[in-house]
Amino acid sequence: MMAETRSLRLVERLPKVRGSYRANVSLAQYTWFRVGGPAEILFRPEDADDLAAFMAGKPGDVPVTVLGVGSNLLVRDGGIPGVSIRLGKGFAGLARDGDILRAGAGCLDANVALQAAHWGMGGLEFLSGIPGTIGGALRMNAGAYGREMKDVTLAAEAIDADGNRQYATNGAMCFGYRHTGMPADWIFVAAELKTSSADPAAIATMMADIQAKREATQPVRTRTGGSTFANPTETSAAHTKAWELIDQAGCRGLTRGGAMVSEKHCNFLVNTGNATAAEIEDLGEEVRARVFAKFGVELRWEIKRIGVRLEKAQ
Repeated sequence: MMAETRSLRLVERLPKVRGSYRANVSLAQYTWFRVGGPAEILFRPEDADDLAAFMAGKPGDVPVTVLGVGSNLLVRDGGIPGVSIRLGKGFAGLARDGDILRAGAGCLDANVALQAAHWGMGGLEFLSGIPGTIGGALRMNAGAYGREMKDVTLAAEAIDADGNRQYATNGAMCFGYRHTGMPADWIFVAAELKTSSADPAAIATMMADIQAKREATQPVRTRTGGSTFANPTETSAAHTKAWELIDQAGCRGLTRGGAMVSEKHCNFLVNTGNATAAEIEDLGEEVRARVFAKFGVELRWEIKRIGVRLEKAQ
């Protein structure tokens, strides 16, 4: 009741919007791990103008967290204070202009690949193998099967912390491995992606091959958060892939409560059914410790961990 009262008081301080505010919303339903506490306030803006007005009018002491579809996200058991923003249909538009595809940040990566294939626009096939949205893919320079966002992004649009529209070209985005140099408080709302003309049938064949490889090598039908750790960049690493380090450190199948290192692909953590976010995070930290002890390599989390940690979920 106290938490509900705090949330209602927070809503009263927020600017009027055309979208919706909801208080104390369980975020477990929005993450692929199916764990996590509540959002104090969940805001679903109607469109980019609504989002900009919110950012311009919100109190400066209210923290803001942006959520995608929760595919590479671990929300801690204590939930997320302040306002969590989830981009919906108003950010899921797709349009073409010659060989440029414009995608809203809320578009699923796989849907962008499918529409591009339908239009005979090649070069985006790799997106069919990346769970998540274009906004998240921009933020982390997502990649798979030999390509990443820096290879196809012409420019991106964002809303900054003051509600201003920002436009950044590829060169200004400072893409790195699973990283972009854009300010952390910018909220991506759209991307312009370059493509090349291709036969739709050939594109479909390539995407089918990508899907088959994913099904064969990754635990795609489990409660997981995708690739857990970024591949190490240290030149002295005994192996170049995170999964190799994890495997050689004896972590395949390792468990902590209801959390487990996948037997199929050991750079994936899995909720076997009743895991808490703390168990998943602790298991990941144990994997990092074992890899460091054996190889002297410090694995970097690729999964984004957010929210308040509880030692024991309530």
